[in-house]
Amino acid sequence: MLLPYRYHFLLLLLLLAGAGSTQAQQLLLTGRITEAATGKPVPFASVFVPGTTAGATADENGRYSLSTAPADTVVASAMGFAALKKPIRREAARQTIDFALGAGAVSLGEVVVRPRENPAYAIMRRVQQQKNRNNKARLDAFEFDSYNRTEISLNNLPAQVSNRKVLRQMTAVADSLGLERGADGKPVVPIFATEIDSRYYVLRQPLRRREEIRHSRMRGMAPREGSVISQVTGSSFQDWDFYRNWQQIMGKDFVSPIADGWKFSYEYELQDSVFIGKDYCYQLAVTPRRAQDLAFTGTIWITADSYALRRIDVYVSPEANLNFIDQIKVKQDLTPTAAGPWLPLQTRVLVGIRPSKQSTGVVARFVTINSNFEAQKEHPLAFYDRPLETLAAPVGPASKEPDNFFELNRPDTLSVQEARTLMVLDSVRKLPAVRSLLEVADVVVNGYYRVGKFDLGPVLATVGYNNIEGLRPRIGFRTTPEISRDWTVRAYLAYGLRDGRFKYGARATHVLDRRSWTTLGFEYRHDLDQVALLDNDYALENPLFEASARLGNIDRGRPVLRDLSALSLQSDLFRGFTQKVTFRHQQFRPLYRFAYYTGDVRVGAPTDDQFSLSEIVLESRYAPDEVLVQNENQNRRTSFGLKRLPITTLRYTLGLNRFLGGDFRYHKLNLLVAQSVRLGQLGRSTYTLDAGYIPSTVPYPILKAHLGNQSPFYNAGAYNLMRYFEFVSDRYVALRLDHHFEGFLLNSVPALKQLNWRLVATGNVLYGGVARANDAIIPELDPASGEPLPRFQPLGRLPYAEVGYGVENIFRVARVDFLHRLTYRSSPGARNFGVKFSLQFSL
Repeated sequence: MLLPYRYHFLLLLLLLAGAGSTQAQQLLLTGRITEAATGKPVPFASVFVPGTTAGATADENGRYSLSTAPADTVVASAMGFAALKKPIRREAARQTIDFALGAGAVSLGEVVVRPRENPAYAIMRRVQQQKNRNNKARLDAFEFDSYNRTEISLNNLPAQVSNRKVLRQMTAVADSLGLERGADGKPVVPIFATEIDSRYYVLRQPLRRREEIRHSRMRGMAPREGSVISQVTGSSFQDWDFYRNWQQIMGKDFVSPIADGWKFSYEYELQDSVFIGKDYCYQLAVTPRRAQDLAFTGTIWITADSYALRRIDVYVSPEANLNFIDQIKVKQDLTPTAAGPWLPLQTRVLVGIRPSKQSTGVVARFVTINSNFEAQKEHPLAFYDRPLETLAAPVGPASKEPDNFFELNRPDTLSVQEARTLMVLDSVRKLPAVRSLLEVADVVVNGYYRVGKFDLGPVLATVGYNNIEGLRPRIGFRTTPEISRDWTVRAYLAYGLRDGRFKYGARATHVLDRRSWTTLGFEYRHDLDQVALLDNDYALENPLFEASARLGNIDRGRPVLRDLSALSLQSDLFRGFTQKVTFRHQQFRPLYRFAYYTGDVRVGAPTDDQFSLSEIVLESRYAPDEVLVQNENQNRRTSFGLKRLPITTLRYTLGLNRFLGGDFRYHKLNLLVAQSVRLGQLGRSTYTLDAGYIPSTVPYPILKAHLGNQSPFYNAGAYNLMRYFEFVSDRYVALRLDHHFEGFLLNSVPALKQLNWRLVATGNVLYGGVARANDAIIPELDPASGEPLPRFQPLGRLPYAEVGYGVENIFRVARVDFLHRLTYRSSPGARNFGVKFSLQFSL
């Protein structure tokens, strides 16, 4: 998945949002835990404040440090020792409390330990037996209030980076406000923070999620107000659920310590039995069986009465097969609902990103605190079907609410460093150098440059080159919500220096209703296109492939000059079920030798070398678990996250003859189903099922030209050993498979596991054919010159099939695929073996 979505998330992380500022008195407790009989230290003993979530673990010398709100009692405990309570003096902000633990015993209650069995295994078996009872998935519906805070900072700044103007200014502000530097003495520069206050709702059958963002505030190098970025830091995107076998973190699958196959992935050790609040828990250490696996190291606490996960404090090993990740730490406390299953009470996450040891690092801290839980409270389905949205304006100058909303309503207390961080962020946004950097970042992420109330771009399309147009300069713009919240207009103008033709286009979209996302759209375009790329937009996801297909010599794609006019109406019948109807008119002027019979199919009958189409296109798309984000200040919505359920698209096209100049009457049906599936330890597979049927007689540009790939770059949406226009069909069924083994197998090979390479496997199978009438409509010879016309080849009885295997994550970005063509190996010009390259930014 991802891997555009994974790459965008890395960019997004540099611009994320969240934090606030007040502080209540904190008590700092330090001391040493020893054995009462010998005076020797008790390593890794537990220290906690009863009735709170405050706790710490002693180091190997028995020393501990614990920060807590004012309390009366602190408790120390360890495996084999009796727990010991001591009083806390409320008037002393810093105090030393030592413990001398006496002998004791650990009772495992009703746990049955088999002879010579690890006692932690007996506890884990009970966890699995009670898993369904404790899992929130058993709830028909639940909801809660949620507070989310995110802080983003830069660290490990090399001298050449920290000396740049913008960072010099930001570091000077941080130092002047007393913000501590890192342990290496290098500055830690906060760049961005956000706080979100929301209400989160979940319905199980049918699966629906909804989040009402009631208050939000962004500080520091934040994007423009009205961005959806603040929303993706809410509960909809911070759903840490270790009851699922696999935990999604930034597009990667990490096996949970309490997964069904726990014994195959983890080693466990029973360390202690302690109280967490009022819950008596078993404390278990967890470690991955293979350090390179995507798994966690740390500690879990299991309640002794219900065998529920009460607390988890884990991190990802630095040896794990990941790119760019310096550290991942997760700590979560859970609480039972009145209905029984447990929900997350508080979650703290730390993610560190650093491409190399010498490069600048990015540290993201996420805090989620939930409250006011209500289980089994259902709302009407229409209530959940509203998209994720902001119900209140962001807190700050642009809103009617006071700037100190979160200071008055924040559910936790900021540390001194956190408070100073927010003071820094309030100051750095005013720096001229920071404002300039924000403009550059906006161009990189969005591809447009803001000028007044317009966005100019896309910047990367400003200049192009191909053998038909020669050098192609282009200028374009789009309107912003500052002009209209309900209208978006885009337009561009391009010119080919070789062919001397202007190309231009305009598109307008009007939002009629935001609840059902009903939109009306219009488009007109006069531009150069290629028949090879028509009806293949979903496959053009590889930017290297698309660039190579549209630049340079494009004769192989059979270039055409196309005029397109389209009017469309789109609406959601219900959440995830989108309907769209489009009327479009197209005129095609091929820029290569082309002709077709306009009536009788015989030598000497009338022909034409141009044609027009008038079409009505009906489309239904069903994505049941897709998360759509829209903002009241925006006029578009965005899909985020991994879709676990299939996405199905059904499209019907009706060609209208003699209506507005249309030359053909025809029918086209297309079904597209795509899904990403986790296959346990074997990795993740993505499959795409594509089927189409055209029961009409039309020239081949209207049929399905299966997308070949004659570039050196691998494309998951193409047949990588098929030539352009090698096969065309009017009926077909295709299945594409792309499997990523992640670290499976290679993580266990001593000589290779340090390279962090990952195996991949691919396969493409295509059944298809062309009716005799569609083959005969194209003359053998060009009526104008008498020379043979370029034709196409239909598939025979055999399907086209190719398979591949390869390695990805070479130098963290490169992928190499070795491909074999299994059928039609003797076709003229066929390549039966090929090596394709690609670049991808995945974790």
